Amino acid sequence: MTMTALFDSVILGDLTLANRIVMAPMTRSRAGDGDVPTDLMIEYYRQRASAGLIITEGTQPSANGKGYMRTPGIHSEAQIAGWRRVTDAVHAQGGRIVLQIMHCGRIGSHLNKAPGTRSIAPSAIQARGEIVTETGMAPFDEPHALTLSEIPGVIEEFAQATRNALTAGFDGVELHCTSGYLPAQFLSSGSNHRTDAYGGAAANRIRFVVEAIEAMTGVAGAGCVGFRICPGNPFNDIWDEDPADTYGSLLDALSPLGLSYLHLIDVENPQLSSLDLAIRHWRGPLILNEGMTQERGGDLVVRHVADAISFGRPFIGNPDLVERFRSGAELAGFDPATLYTPGRAGYTDYPALDAEGAQ
Repeated sequence: MTMTALFDSVILGDLTLANRIVMAPMTRSRAGDGDVPTDLMIEYYRQRASAGLIITEGTQPSANGKGYMRTPGIHSEAQIAGWRRVTDAVHAQGGRIVLQIMHCGRIGSHLNKAPGTRSIAPSAIQARGEIVTETGMAPFDEPHALTLSEIPGVIEEFAQATRNALTAGFDGVELHCTSGYLPAQFLSSGSNHRTDAYGGAAANRIRFVVEAIEAMTGVAGAGCVGFRICPGNPFNDIWDEDPADTYGSLLDALSPLGLSYLHLIDVENPQLSSLDLAIRHWRGPLILNEGMTQERGGDLVVRHVADAISFGRPFIGNPDLVERFRSGAELAGFDPATLYTPGRAGYTDYPALDAEGAQ
């Protein structure tokens, strides 16, 4: 039963999934000119449409929100049209797909951004570290600290990105609230030194994320909006004095909204147990991620710990991961050197089982 539980259908809010195997969001850096989805991206997602749900790579809600080179946006007509071709291809295969909205905030460089844009953050604190650009590594930009009057405009960007995602045919949206990006920058005491209603105590630091999600649900309905967190994740120079308090407060605030799901990256952390935190504070569907195997994921579903399991790296080299799990076939590996390189190699050229057999 453990091994077959992942193949059961499930309802997450307003989303009905054919199985409980979710494709996790993964940056792959294959967008084209103008950050428009390409033919390669259409094929990449189409190949993986047997997942119960695909969560796309992080996608910019605005030009200011771009961090990494060759990442797609959802703020221009061309980008919306490009994503429409992706969702049409996934739906034609019977799949479901939601757009992950990712505003990088201070994690970016002007070398990757369009002219006239800027990096923004809750406070003017430059992140330590560097980012890849077409001309090599570069330090993160020093960000502009958002004024109180500017924050509503940024929150509206998430609402507009949600409208654009629905226009592009997505079944829903996910807010990226981890990995050191703008929502996490507001949540974390190390990057948020504000003294107004958006800073200080956890109840204030969660305000930006709560308002962004409320704006998104106002467009799509709560049952089509999810969010992703990883409490205590230090990636991209993020640090919080008390992540249990911060994220417990966030989950308490979001639980009554009736959202589609919480997408939890459950990593080991000496400060807290993310899963225990979610069990205590979250009332709603749960997608679990991080280092999952078919057996472990199935066991978590059988024990009603999680409603669905998301897999990232296994989907890279196994476009037909669901079929491989179902048949017990061996999983293929992948080439880490081609994770972020342009072109087909290491992206759409991993064969499915039937293609392997033909070879």
